[in-house]
Amino acid sequence: MKPLPWLVLLLFLGLNQQIVVTGTGDQFIYSGFTDTNLVLDGAAMVTAHGVLDLTNGSVRLKGHAIHPAPLRFHKFSSNSSTLQSFSVSFVFGIISPHPSNGFTFFISPSKNFSGALPTQYMGLLSDQNNGMATNHIFAIELDTIQNSEFQDMNDNHVGVDINSLHSVQSDSAGFYDDKHGTFNNLTLVSGDPMQVWVDYDQEATQINVTMAPLNLAKPARVLISTKHDLSTVLTESAYAGFSSAAGKANARHYVLGWSFAVDSPAPAIDIARLPKMPRLGGSKDLSKFLEIILPIAAAAAGALILVVFLLVRRHLRYAELREDWEVEFGPHRFSYKDLFLATQGFKDKYLLGSGGFGRVYKGLLPVSATEIAVKRVWHDSNQGMKEFITEVVSIGRLQHRNLVPLTGYCRRNSELLLVYEFMLNGSLDRYLFSEEGKPTLSWAQRFGIIKDIASALCYLHEECEKVVIHRDIKASNVLLDDEMNGRLGDFGLARLYDHGVDPQTTHLVGTIGYLAPELASTGKASPLTDVFSFGVFFLEVTCGQRPIRPNEEENQIMLVDWVLQHWQKGSPSDTVDGRLHGNYVDQEACLVLKLGLICSHPSMDARPSMRQVMQYLNGDMPLPELMIPAHMSFQTLALMQNEGFDPYVRSSYPSSMVSYGASPLTRHGYFPLENEIELGPQPGRGLHCHLICTQRTVGFMNK
Repeated sequence: MKPLPWLVLLLFLGLNQQIVVTGTGDQFIYSGFTDTNLVLDGAAMVTAHGVLDLTNGSVRLKGHAIHPAPLRFHKFSSNSSTLQSFSVSFVFGIISPHPSNGFTFFISPSKNFSGALPTQYMGLLSDQNNGMATNHIFAIELDTIQNSEFQDMNDNHVGVDINSLHSVQSDSAGFYDDKHGTFNNLTLVSGDPMQVWVDYDQEATQINVTMAPLNLAKPARVLISTKHDLSTVLTESAYAGFSSAAGKANARHYVLGWSFAVDSPAPAIDIARLPKMPRLGGSKDLSKFLEIILPIAAAAAGALILVVFLLVRRHLRYAELREDWEVEFGPHRFSYKDLFLATQGFKDKYLLGSGGFGRVYKGLLPVSATEIAVKRVWHDSNQGMKEFITEVVSIGRLQHRNLVPLTGYCRRNSELLLVYEFMLNGSLDRYLFSEEGKPTLSWAQRFGIIKDIASALCYLHEECEKVVIHRDIKASNVLLDDEMNGRLGDFGLARLYDHGVDPQTTHLVGTIGYLAPELASTGKASPLTDVFSFGVFFLEVTCGQRPIRPNEEENQIMLVDWVLQHWQKGSPSDTVDGRLHGNYVDQEACLVLKLGLICSHPSMDARPSMRQVMQYLNGDMPLPELMIPAHMSFQTLALMQNEGFDPYVRSSYPSSMVSYGASPLTRHGYFPLENEIELGPQPGRGLHCHLICTQRTVGFMNK
């Protein structure tokens, strides 16, 4: 038979089934994925109907689907290479009954993602390489979670990612109507199929991303347009594919069709040939339902009864679970019902604060009419479980008038709840950094709060059965009771060890601006690192300034060095909070400023213990001299001790925060943002440092 009739026959058959047309060279088109040779790993699979399923409904299991042949992105001529333009189009749909991470389209020099992490890293990168230029990865993320670590704008966005999941440009999912030019939102998890177009123009170094519902032509106005030269990002040959890692069960990320071309427009996808979008929980074909209902009805009913019985038994059995640490350390255990009623079902109107590990709600216990604050730890977070246990263990038996009392806890299935005494006046920084015209604290109140927190730290370091290192002392973690007394809270980062034992902590966390410089070289937190943070806290309360702030030239100014400069010039009173209008005790202010500088000295040996700090504050012992060469800053001394540790990391802070072991408030005038830093040595690479923010990732240094 001649070749032409065979070609006609194949084309005729293609009109009636899902087909894949694989192009030659550096372009291809998939119209469904039946009988394709995609490279699949992890959770990725192709369904019987030809749909590419990246997650298969699993939790924390990454999946990849990669075009098997590498694509040539660079064109060679006269001993030089030039990156070529490229174009991508794909049709996708997301079905998720609960909020879950999205997926990415990526271009990468490797098909090996064994080191990548699931959930927020979407199986593409990890906490070890996120942001590194050596990744050579370009990606488009379609994300259904607002991840504070990567400064996501919302929980329904499209982002352009280059070597990092911190997008260089992002926008809410949607499209611009060609007729009226209006923006129309698209919900990524709606289950409706949508199409995405990605175009890169090498001459203009322009990246354009467009999307629209499946049956709509490509809009003329793009959704995202950003300039970035990808010639140093994409390698000469690279692989294209999709990566996903759902954070919730039954989240499904589907791809129905895909086309790609280098140095030419991507082939148009014929949507008539695409497989149908699966519908989880949808009704089945009536004839098929009738065909199978009779044989399986009895079995299904019996199975349902058995499943219900097993689930109820498991629930009751788990509800009675008591682990060893609960028996030894556990304070009062509340019933979930009481906390549910106290917060009226954890309604948003009772929300006090929100952070990386959970939310805090105000509640009223139904029987005793006692006001409480309930911290609801994210139940699917391993770090949340770790924080929960840390707080219960570290403060479950601590009793001090200047600590926020932990009155109890609750565990229900995987939900973790901590119950605190409600602090009527919120967090200290709400008053220190309030806007003009808002109430501020008097000097007497500030001096009293400083003494309160000093007393609490002295108790933790020297009077407890075990030494407790708080590791996150700052104004946002100090709460004020109804008499404006200071109470130290948030023990989620605390560590305990026996008196006289050298602490062996190597996984260091804290907040930018409060970290002692020796943490970079020793890797160990100690009572003296708490003293350093407390010294910064001294200055924060006295000056009404944050530890790091921009000046008029937009450079970052360290509060400690700013106060030191004025001290060296003989003008310490110029640093006292101007909102006091001179209404303060000069002798006390000078005492606090000098003691703050001594406590935050870069050298550990120059810092006092908390017992000595209490003696200085009470006037029982004269202050020592401030040991620092004239006209030399603490910053210089710190860098001399720890070469490469740069406290001048760009960081932003909110105008108000409050925390019951959580993050800043988001209602009633409070704003969310709390910056934490995690340090750790890495073999062969020296010190690496990245910021973990409960609401925003703000930068990298020495990585």
